[in-house]
Amino acid sequence: MEITRKGTPYKLKGIQTKVGDKAPNFKAGNLVDGAVELSDFYGKVVLISVIPDIDTRVCALQAKSFNKIASELDGVQLITISNNTKAEQAEWCAGKDISMEMLHDNDLEFGQAYGLVMEELGKLARSVFVVDSKGEITYQEIVSEMTSEPDYNKAIEAAKEAR
Repeated sequence: MEITRKGTPYKLKGIQTKVGDKAPNFKAGNLVDGAVELSDFYGKVVLISVIPDIDTRVCALQAKSFNKIASELDGVQLITISNNTKAEQAEWCAGKDISMEMLHDNDLEFGQAYGLVMEELGKLARSVFVVDSKGEITYQEIVSEMTSEPDYNKAIEAAKEAR
């Protein structure tokens, strides 16, 4: 699969997941020096927001938008994941009321499992996944243009339906 960044195409490495697949488990670091796995949330609905770089305008908008939504979505665990460092994520979160789990995928384990690595850029493709309580992907959007935001409304509706 290819996505673009300001019109320039980039190939995603690996095979992308699809709706109906069992969500691949992964391990990533959080901001309190812990390791979080998707399997930690089995039995819950999980909305995974994937951003290429927390320090860019569109990524910051996506993280802020989903963070605001997280407080309004009962019964849904929100995760934002990027391959920024813990320090970069912590600096971005400082002074903000963040109610979602921020994960850093420095070794790209998550990105490889979901087929989201843009090798030329060393970044994850902007995307959103909803995983139901049985661990199945019920919604997926891999944004075709890296500088565009995902469809927040569709993701929220999918998370509500998965509860």
